[in-house]
Amino acid sequence: MPDLQPIVRCVDESIRETIPGLRYAVKWKKAYYGLPERGWIIEVVAYDASVNVVFLGGADFDPPPPLGDTDRSRYVKVTTVEEAQRREVREWIEQARHAPGWEWDGP
Repeated sequence: MPDLQPIVRCVDESIRETIPGLRYAVKWKKAYYGLPERGWIIEVVAYDASVNVVFLGGADFDPPPPLGDTDRSRYVKVTTVEEAQRREVREWIEQARHAPGWEWDGP
C-alpha cells in the first residue's frame, strides 16, 4: 500500500481543509472523520489498488457518489492523486459537512 500513501494524504488534506472542527478516529484500519453535531460523516479505507472515500450520508447528496446502494452510504474509488483532486470529490466532501452521518460515539 505504499503507492497509495500520496492518495490517502491528498484525500485527508482535502477533508481537513474543507471541514473545520473535525474529529478523527481509526478503527480496523479505516479512518473516520466526524463532527459532534453531525456524527461520523466520512470513512477512508485504503485497499491494495484503490482508496475508497465513503460518504456516510452520501445518498442525500446532489448528485450522490456513484457506488453503494445500501443504507445512506455512498462512495467513490480513487486510484490516483488526480482523481482525488477532482471537483466532484471536493463537492462531496463539502456536502458531507452538512449531511447527517452515523451516530456520534466519540468525545
